[in-house]
Order: sequence, then structure tokens, then C-alpha cells
Amino acid sequence: MAVRHFTPAGMLRPTPYHHVSVGTGTTQVHVSGQVARQADGTPVAPGDLAGQVAQVLRNTAVGLAGAGASFADVVRLTFYVTQWSPEKIGDFMAGWRRSRRRSASESPCRPRPL
Repeated sequence: MAVRHFTPAGMLRPTPYHHVSVGTGTTQVHVSGQVARQADGTPVAPGDLAGQVAQVLRNTAVGLAGAGASFADVVRLTFYVTQWSPEKIGDFMAGWRRSRRRSASESPCRPRPL
């Protein structure tokens, strides 16, 4: 399977890796781990978990769109939060909701049964 690696316009550059890989034959898109930064590297919402989650989801949507995909095509989404504690779930979910409000067209990863 051939794999194309690239970073779409609107995502942080330069990085020592590409944000998106697309395998051909059967198509799989892998978007790299995202951080709360704008494409020019400007930090977004320092100290605000909800704002950071919303930005990470926006960045992920840009990466997916660059590959011709959307959250409707996502099979798995994994988050890593530094210094996580269960008390942060409210802020985390607030960021998730904030990202949904900004993109009324779709919700990041609808829950799906396994």
C-alpha cells in the first residue's frame, strides 16, 4: 500500500512530521496528534482545557478535510491530556460542546456501538 504524507494548509508548520497520511488501495487517513495551536504556531487558550480541546478538534477537522474526510469517517479518536484527573471531565466536555457549536454541520465522532 502506498502512503502519502502531507500537511494541509491551515495546520501548524513547520513540524518534524506530517499531520496527515493517506494510504492508497483501501483508503485510511491518519491524523497526527494535535495541540492547541493555530496554523502559525500561536498558542490557543493557555490554561483553559475547554478552549484547548475545542482547538484540537478544529485542527483535527482541518486535517480530515485536507484528506477529503470528516468526523463522520472517523473510526477512532484518542485524547491525551497532561496532568489528567477526573475533576477535569467537565472542562473537557465543555470543549467538546464548544467545538460542536462552531461546526454545526457535524459532531466530532458520534458515539457508535462496537
